[in-house]
Amino acid sequence: MSSSTCLRRFAKSSLERAVQPSIASRSLISPQASCFSTSAPRHALPTLAKASKGPPPKKGSTLILKKKKAPAKAAGRPPAPGDRKAMRKRIVLSNNNALEVAGLQDLKETDALSGISEGQVKGLPEDVVDALRAMEAFKTNQGWKLFRRPATLIRKETTELAGLLKQAEEEKKTVRRVFIGDRMSGKSTLLLQSLSMGFLRNWVVINLPEAYDIVNAHTEYKPLPGSHPTQYTQDVYTANFLSQIVKANKSILENTQITTNPSLPLPLPAKASLKQLAELGIANVETSWPVFVALWKELTQPGLPPVMLALDGLAHAMRNSEYLSAQVKPIHAHDLTIIRHFVDHLSGKATLPNGGAILAATTSSNNPRVPAFEFSMQVAEAKRYHPDNIPQWNPYKNVDQRVIECLKDVEVLKLNGLSKEEARSIMEYYAASGMLRAKVDDKFVTEKWSLAGMGNIGELERAAVRLRI
Repeated sequence: MSSSTCLRRFAKSSLERAVQPSIASRSLISPQASCFSTSAPRHALPTLAKASKGPPPKKGSTLILKKKKAPAKAAGRPPAPGDRKAMRKRIVLSNNNALEVAGLQDLKETDALSGISEGQVKGLPEDVVDALRAMEAFKTNQGWKLFRRPATLIRKETTELAGLLKQAEEEKKTVRRVFIGDRMSGKSTLLLQSLSMGFLRNWVVINLPEAYDIVNAHTEYKPLPGSHPTQYTQDVYTANFLSQIVKANKSILENTQITTNPSLPLPLPAKASLKQLAELGIANVETSWPVFVALWKELTQPGLPPVMLALDGLAHAMRNSEYLSAQVKPIHAHDLTIIRHFVDHLSGKATLPNGGAILAATTSSNNPRVPAFEFSMQVAEAKRYHPDNIPQWNPYKNVDQRVIECLKDVEVLKLNGLSKEEARSIMEYYAASGMLRAKVDDKFVTEKWSLAGMGNIGELERAAVRLRI
């Protein structure tokens, strides 16, 4: 091979080696593509991971790659103490968007204890509504806020109870009843109707809104000096209880003077009224229980009107409370003075000299499991409705004898479903209020009555009004 040829080949190979690195570097910047092809590049551009600024995480620690943002603060100031509870317990008794029901009559004193209003919807007078509100007789789960004004259906059980109250007023007897029934059957509403009839007949009406509020250990308590076995007073609750009594029965208490000579820690003015006596316990919380005892003694003096004492959520008054004794043992609800006072009258141990009624209602939404109470209610129901099939307690199981003795002679009033006539009456009221826009005929009434579990009034309201809303 000639020297010129060797030189040309050496120069060519040297030039190719010099150009090759620049071509390789260009291939990293842009993918190679043929001028005569439309296919995508075979390889994507390499992505370089960002270098970490800190040292590697220690063994067993968690690496947080991204810092979370702080939650946004709500605008405005937070709710004050007690605002949430007040909102939860707020009662609305009027709906301005509902129609005024034409022809709606108020429940009057003359027909309060008679059966002439059975099957009709009656409005509650304004003064009665104010008294019921003061005694916390309205419940948050009831449908008062859907209608223009509070009104209630006078059902068959209401008429039966009215007859008992009339008999107690005329014969000065003490009526003792416990309202039982299925969930949403209207037990608390029947208790409210009873209180309304008592106000209309100018009775002294006293109501314990919820037994659960007495036994849930949310208020102060202390032993009652000289009590055997030890009883416990709740001064703050009793003072609030006296305040409710004064607001609801103001006219009677103002016009009645003290006739006995009660021994109280604080002096009373001469010829003081019962209202002044109650206000003494309201202003001085530590004297609230002695004041209540003195007030009750005055209310049972001869010549005064009958007394109605009511309680809702009876099962909570038949179990151990959340309070603890000095020996760190649960205190039975019967050892709380307010519960003890009610239980003595419900059992018949104490009576009302001027006549009256001791009424209680069970609850299904917040009902504790108390075997002795459940058995007593089954026995009482069987005695009235099934006297040939009275259950017997299992002797191999423990039983709370205090509950059994308290309820052994108590009669019950069971609330069943509404009849179709009663259901039609209440649905016509719904339609007149503008809450029900369907035509209320026999077919519609039968359909809703069946869907409501054969006339359960709570389910009937839900099926006819609430579900549409």
